[in-house]
Amino acid sequence: MVDVAAFGRVAVLFGGTSAERAVSLKSGAAVLEALLGAGVNAYGIDADERLAEQLIAERPDRVFIALHGRGGEDGSLQGLLESLRIPYTGSGVMASAVGMDKLVTKQIWQSLGLSTPAYAMLGAMQDCAAIVEKLGTPLIIKPVHEGSSIGMAKASSLAELQEAWQGAQTYDDQALVEQWVQGAEFTVAILDGKALPAIRLRTPHNFYDYDAKYLANDTQYLCPCELPVEKEAELAELCLRAFNAVGCRGWGRVDVMQDEAGRFYLLEVNTVPGMTDHSLVPMAAKATGMSFTDLVLAILAGARC
Repeated sequence: MVDVAAFGRVAVLFGGTSAERAVSLKSGAAVLEALLGAGVNAYGIDADERLAEQLIAERPDRVFIALHGRGGEDGSLQGLLESLRIPYTGSGVMASAVGMDKLVTKQIWQSLGLSTPAYAMLGAMQDCAAIVEKLGTPLIIKPVHEGSSIGMAKASSLAELQEAWQGAQTYDDQALVEQWVQGAEFTVAILDGKALPAIRLRTPHNFYDYDAKYLANDTQYLCPCELPVEKEAELAELCLRAFNAVGCRGWGRVDVMQDEAGRFYLLEVNTVPGMTDHSLVPMAAKATGMSFTDLVLAILAGARC
């Protein structure tokens, strides 16, 4: 039985000003509702430029971070909370910053021999032709510092890559371009050092994009994930290694592709995954018998600074 009084006064941070604000508002509302329903003395803060002053004035005992994207998931908020000595959920400053940077994450994984798709960095339109020559097509382009598949696009030709780069520049001045991995997509949630059951994602979209994640009703989530037992164990071990390599702690999620030969490729790590009605971590937790409230309380119990 969780002693909710021991949590003290809990601030749930959500909203913010990143491109993921809409998702964050939903995550924060769901988390706050669960905490209040469990009897936790919790309140919400829609984070803006006054956040530091508000935290200093109110001095919550713990913070549940439900802020996605820049300003919430990139280490800056974690640094603020560290300096104020307020325990917070999820990964620390360095792991948050690394996890938000797709390039640095890939470089760490590659240095440890963990498989991830071949890639190139794109920073100017004139680089597109060389990237197509190097990697071939199809490709997938991703803004380096965004989440929730924002700004991502599939490109099957040079012209499509050039068009996708124009779109990606809306969000970042650099993009990661990866070889397309044809096969099945999986996600593995991590909670307190353990991998939760893997979820296989099926979508009629080109890939698991923003619409498929948060808006569509035709995305299929398979849990059990239909992998043989030994392959699911291999996937869980790979994701734990990837999570720990970045220095993550508490909770998070690792996304993976499996090619048609059965080989797994790490895509990215999420240090503050979504907690909406379409979100994957609550789905994986449910498969183990955890309610949404149980999950929220477990994440909060791991808060530290």
